[in-house]
Amino acid sequence: MKLKRLDPEDLEMILDTLKEFTDREAPRDQRIEWDEQDVCPEEVVRAMTSEDVGLHLVFLPEECGGMGGGAYDVYRLSCEFAKIDLGLATAMLAIALGTDPIRVGCTAEQQQHWMTRIAEEGLIVAYGVTEPEAGSNLESLATKAEPITDADGRITHYQLNGVKQFISNGAIADLYTILARAPGGPTFFVIERGTPGLTAGKHEIKHGIRLSNTAPVILEGVVVPVANLVGEKEGLGLKQANEVFGFTRLMVAAFGLGGGLSALEKAIAYSRERKQFGTYLCEKQGYTHKLLVPHSVRLAAARAYVEFVAELLDSSEEDRQVEGAVAKLFATEAANAAAENAIQALGGYGYCAEYEVEKIKRDVRILTIYEGTSEILQNIIGVFRMRQSVKTKGKYYGEMADELAGLGEVGGPAVARAARLLSECAILTFRKKLTKKQHAIFELATAMADVETAVALCRAAARAGDELQQARSRIWAAEVALGVPARLLKLFAGAGVLDDETLRELTAQADLPGAVALQAGTLADMDLVARLITAG
Repeated sequence: MKLKRLDPEDLEMILDTLKEFTDREAPRDQRIEWDEQDVCPEEVVRAMTSEDVGLHLVFLPEECGGMGGGAYDVYRLSCEFAKIDLGLATAMLAIALGTDPIRVGCTAEQQQHWMTRIAEEGLIVAYGVTEPEAGSNLESLATKAEPITDADGRITHYQLNGVKQFISNGAIADLYTILARAPGGPTFFVIERGTPGLTAGKHEIKHGIRLSNTAPVILEGVVVPVANLVGEKEGLGLKQANEVFGFTRLMVAAFGLGGGLSALEKAIAYSRERKQFGTYLCEKQGYTHKLLVPHSVRLAAARAYVEFVAELLDSSEEDRQVEGAVAKLFATEAANAAAENAIQALGGYGYCAEYEVEKIKRDVRILTIYEGTSEILQNIIGVFRMRQSVKTKGKYYGEMADELAGLGEVGGPAVARAARLLSECAILTFRKKLTKKQHAIFELATAMADVETAVALCRAAARAGDELQQARSRIWAAEVALGVPARLLKLFAGAGVLDDETLRELTAQADLPGAVALQAGTLADMDLVARLITAG
């Protein structure tokens, strides 16, 4: 199987370029100052796409002047960029996101025209989909595209009217991909900066990611030639948007991973320097086992799953929407938790701008909102994975359980138990019509994300043979083995949809005493992880 990836040396060169560029053009103190002033450094964003730097070339096709990187390459770049600054990383994401409708929807001739220009001219791109009344629900799209015809009735242009909201790069973009409702349905159009009637509204004052530009984009009588219709056919916009969700949500998951790791690394470094009552914080179990180890474990699970999804995307043409949703949901929630506890870990210093962790927390908070809120993702995961379980008669999670049963060194049997119960509960959810209860779908989705990330971490730890990774895997496996059954039993008992006998059978299958027994050795594993991650 040939993966769509850059040569490892080329990827490392890009990551080195990123570090050198940000050290030079956006050093730490300058980033803190921009954040305080709520300034997007447009000159830095433009320099990112300059001929000398060319970070945007990673996600552009080779035939159009790009590097033709795959999902794995974009994940690595996104993760490392997020470690440095999530606001600047968001500007890069917006360029990638803005090019996606062109990548998946344009004809070969259109792609050659627009992608080549983006590559060679270093154009900043913005993705114009969200509206004041249409966030994740694109069916509520209000922006209109009215055809303009010539004397023979042939469409020569379209006139667009509407407002787009919360658009990253909205006020600084050179090119916009705008979703509008044409007579044939939602349709993407490519619009250049300076087109009469296209204006940007006031830059949003934001809680975080302040180094990115976010602004409304207003379209008042904007006329574009028919050649700017993506794919030269109306009504394909939603399909094109859905095709890239696996890819773009993987990028946001990578942002979560990078932001969470940055916060964790700062907390670890502080623990090695700060003494309390005669010993360093890294020597105190109350510090390490509450504020460091749980996040080291969850972020390791997030990384394993992100890399699993990247490989899926790079080895096939499937969009992998559900996997992208799992990656984004788990990684971004883990990032928020890691950043929150990093503030706690630094005490009063964590609350001060100089130490950066409060900025990281403000920055990562958006990740559970943009590119699909956690709640939208839970709905996608719960519904689609439930259908998959029913369609395969339980084999979807059952086969995962069979695979992991022999991986005892990394906690595989513990995860296998949870996976088998999850399979049964997914089918029960369908049969008992719990799909009508949104809370039930959310709870099911959380259990699914926990199990799937545990499966990915077990696989990765078994391959690596690394004692730190194996210990992390055992810890997460034990947590999933107890947490998933408890969550699912609580759901079904609370919903009242099972008769007493069926609930007793499900409770027996969950075997909570057995799950409790699987917690043996977890504290020793936490001690090991704490020692290894703080060793320096």
